[in-house]
Amino acid sequence: MDPAAPYLTAEAGGAAAGQGFALVTGLVDAAEWLYGHWYMLALAVAVCWSGGEWVVRRLAAKASAERMALELVSSRHFDPSLEEIFRRGVQLARASTAMPWWAPRRAKAVQIRLRADGSSPLRYRIEGPAGGQRLLSITPFGPDVTVHRARQIADKPRTHTVRAEFILRGKPTAPLREVPLAPDPLQPLVDAVSDLRAELGDLAEIRLDIQRAPKWALRARRMQLMGAARRAERREAQRAARWLRQDASGIEDSLTWQLQQLLSGKLAAGGGRRLVMPPVPRRVEPAEALGKLADDDHLVRVQLLVMCASNTEGRAHARLAQLQAAFDVFGGRSRWAMRGLRLGPWRIGADQWPTKRGFERRWSLGHCQPPRANWVRLEELTGLLKPPTLHCRLPVLAGELPTFAFGDPQLLLQGIYRGPDGRERLVATYAEQTLFEVGVGKAGGGKTERALAQAIGWAHTGGGLLFVDPHRDSWPRALPFLAHEDLMRRIALVDLNGLGANPRLSSWNPLGMHHGQTAHEVVESITDAYASALAWDDATAPRAITILTAALAVLVAVNEVACQAGRPRDQATIFHVRALLTDAAFRTAALAAVTDRLNEETQSWWQTVFQTLPQDAFAVVLNPIARLAANPVTRAFLGQPAGVYNIRTAMDSRMVVWVCPGGNGPTDRLITALLARDLLRAVRSRRDTPEAGRVPFRPYFDELITLTGAAPETIAAIFEDFRKYRVHVHGMTQLLSRLPTAVRLSLVQNASTLATTAGSTSAIAPITAEWGDSPSPDRVATMERFTHYVSMNVHGHRVGPVQLRGPHLDTVFAAQARPRHVPALQRAALANAHALPLDQLLDSATRQLDRVVAFLAEHSPASAKPVLLTKKMEEYE
Repeated sequence: MDPAAPYLTAEAGGAAAGQGFALVTGLVDAAEWLYGHWYMLALAVAVCWSGGEWVVRRLAAKASAERMALELVSSRHFDPSLEEIFRRGVQLARASTAMPWWAPRRAKAVQIRLRADGSSPLRYRIEGPAGGQRLLSITPFGPDVTVHRARQIADKPRTHTVRAEFILRGKPTAPLREVPLAPDPLQPLVDAVSDLRAELGDLAEIRLDIQRAPKWALRARRMQLMGAARRAERREAQRAARWLRQDASGIEDSLTWQLQQLLSGKLAAGGGRRLVMPPVPRRVEPAEALGKLADDDHLVRVQLLVMCASNTEGRAHARLAQLQAAFDVFGGRSRWAMRGLRLGPWRIGADQWPTKRGFERRWSLGHCQPPRANWVRLEELTGLLKPPTLHCRLPVLAGELPTFAFGDPQLLLQGIYRGPDGRERLVATYAEQTLFEVGVGKAGGGKTERALAQAIGWAHTGGGLLFVDPHRDSWPRALPFLAHEDLMRRIALVDLNGLGANPRLSSWNPLGMHHGQTAHEVVESITDAYASALAWDDATAPRAITILTAALAVLVAVNEVACQAGRPRDQATIFHVRALLTDAAFRTAALAAVTDRLNEETQSWWQTVFQTLPQDAFAVVLNPIARLAANPVTRAFLGQPAGVYNIRTAMDSRMVVWVCPGGNGPTDRLITALLARDLLRAVRSRRDTPEAGRVPFRPYFDELITLTGAAPETIAAIFEDFRKYRVHVHGMTQLLSRLPTAVRLSLVQNASTLATTAGSTSAIAPITAEWGDSPSPDRVATMERFTHYVSMNVHGHRVGPVQLRGPHLDTVFAAQARPRHVPALQRAALANAHALPLDQLLDSATRQLDRVVAFLAEHSPASAKPVLLTKKMEEYE
C-alpha cells in the first residue's frame, strides 16, 4: 500500500467538500441576489409568458379563420329521442378536435349559437373547425332537421350592449338538473326572447362552446377534488374527535358519573379517566368524491357566453335578466350563474375591465377558454344540443309574419295577434303568396267578418275582387268602409234578391258575344253549368246534354252574326232555346243565318238526328229554362241581349264586384252554377295574356255549402286551376264535411291559409287533423267568439297554427268609415252595374224574341224552308 494514499484520499475528500461548499455558497448568493433583484425574475417570467401568449393567440386566430358555420332548421314534427340527442353531442365533441396539430387548445372547440334578432324566434347554428363540416352536416335527427351552410353574420352596432359569462356554481361534482324533453328545454330561452322587437334594435345571442377535456387538466382537477375531499374528511374526523372528547369530559365531571364510580368502588380503587378513542377518518371513495368527473367518457368542458343589445336604454339589461332566469331552469345542486362580483348596485363582470377585452376576443374569434369549474357530461347538455322540437311553443315575430299596414298592396290582413308580452298587432300575409284561403267555423263565429276586413283592405290598395254572398248580409256591412270617392267608380253590385217594389237589377247574357268571347267556350260553359246544377252526365242524361249543346251552338252563332253586323241589341238569350226547339219558323231562320258558322257535325245533327226526336224529349231541357223565365228577377237579369256583367273585364280593370245570387232554391242554384262556370271560363281565357300582365284578382265565396250545391265540379276546378292565372280564391263554410268530396279535397290540398273558429269537435276535427291535432279539436272547440286558429304561408314556410282574434270592421277600419256617403255608394254601385228598374228589364226581355226574329229575317236566305218535327213511337233514353 502506498504510504501517500491516505493523504491523497484526504486531499480528494477535502476538494469535494470544498466544491460542495462552494456550490451551496453560490446557490445562497444567487438566492440572495434574486431576493434583492426579484423584479428581474418577474420581468423575465412576464416576458416569457407574454411571448408565449402572443404566439398562442396568433396561432389560435389563424386556426379560427378556417371555421365553418351550419344552420339547422327543424320541422314542426321534430321529436328526437334522448339517444339521438346524445349521439349529436358525441359528434360535436369529436368535431371539436378536427383542427391542425399546431392549433392551440382554445381554438379546438365547437360552438352552438342560439340567436334571436327578429328574423326568427330562435336561430340554431353550429360553428366549428372546417375539418368537422362533413361530420356535422350529417345529423342523427333525420329528415326533420335541415342542415345548410350559413354565412357569417355581420351585426350592426347597437347603442346599448351588455355581456355576461356563465359558470357552474354549487357543488362542482354534481350534475345539472335533468330537464325533460317535453316541454322543450329550450322553451325558457324562447320565452325570454319572445318579446324581442327588431324595430328597436333588440338582439340576444347565446354561445355555448364545447371542448373535449384534456387528460392532464382532468387529472389535475381530480387530484384537486380528491385532496379537497380528504381534507374535508380529516377535518370532519378531527371535529368529531373534539366533540367526542368534550362529551366524555362532560360526562366524567358530572355528579351522576362520580356517584356511580363511588358506589362501584372504582373511584376508591384509584380508577382514572377512561380512554377515549378518536374516530378514524373514513376512506374517501373516488366515485363519491368525484361525482360526474369520475369517468372519462363523454366529459367535456364548456364555455357559456351571452350578449344582449338594443338601441333603447334598459332593454338589453332586461333581456339579460330574462335569460339569466331562463338558465335557472337547468339548476340543481349545480347551477349556471353569472361570473363576476356584485358590489351593491354594481356588478363587475364581462362588461368591465379587465375581463371585457378577453370576452370580446373569445366572442369574435370563437375561442374557448372555460373556467375551471365548467366540466359537464353530454347528458347535462341535452336541451341545448338540438334545435327546437315540436314541444316548443314558438312566438310569431314581425320577421316571420309581417305587420299589416293599411294601403300596402303587398299585404293581406289576417287578424290580430297578441304577443307573449301582451302587445297586440295586426298581422298579415304577403298577397302574392296567399294563393287560396279556407275559413271554417260555426255561424256567427267571425268567418265573414274576417273575410270582409280582408276584402276591404285589399280594395283600398287598388286590388280587384269578387264577393259572392247568397244571403247579401255582407253588402250592407261593408258599405260604410267602402264609401270613398276613389272606390266608388270601381264598385258594382249585382243583386238578385229583388228587394223593394221595383228593384234595380243589372243584366247578363250568358250567350252574349259582344264582349269578344270564344264561341265554343261559351257553349261549353253554359252546358257544363246546366249539367252540374241538374246532375246530368253522359250516363244519365246524354240526350239532354246533346240537345242543349246543339241549341246553344246555334244561338251563339246567331249572336256572333249580330255582333259582327254591329247590332248587339239583337242577340238571342238563354230563353230563346225554347223557340229554337219548338218554333219551326224561328229554327229555320236561325239555321239558315248561321249554316256557314256551324261545323259539319252540328249541321248533320240538325238535319238528321233532330228530326227523329219526339217533342217530349225537349222537356228535360226546357223545364229549367221555364223556371228561370217564371221568376221575374232571373228573367230580367238573363233576358237582356247585351248584358253588362262581364267578369273578365272586371278582373282586368280591378273592379270590386258584389254578387248576391238570392237564395239556394233550384232556380238560384242554376244561376249560381252559370255564374261559377262563367267565372271559370273567364279566368281560363287569361291564357291570351302573358303571366306578368295578368292583374291579381280575389274571388271571395261565402257560404260554400250553398255554392257547391249548385256547381261542385266547377268550384273544385276553381280551387285547382286559378293559381296559374293569378286569381286567388277565398272560401268560407260552416262544415267541411257538407262539401262534396272533390271540393273538400281541392280546398284542403291547395290552401295557403287554413283558418277555423270555434265549433263542434266533429266539425273542427278535419281542420285540426291537417295540423297534426295540435291544437286539439277540444281546445279549438272551446275558443271564444271571433277567435281563430290560422296557419299561413310566408316565404314558402308555414307559420302556425297561430291563435288570432278576428278583425272587427268597426275597430280595425274605424278611420275609413264613411256612413254619410253610403247612399252615394249605393247609387254608384248600381250605376256601375248599369242596373235598371225591374219592369223596364222585363219589358225588354219580353220584346227580345221579336227583335231576334226581325234580325234573322234580314239575314236569312229567302229559300230557307222550315225543318218540321216528326213523331216516333220510340224515345231515346
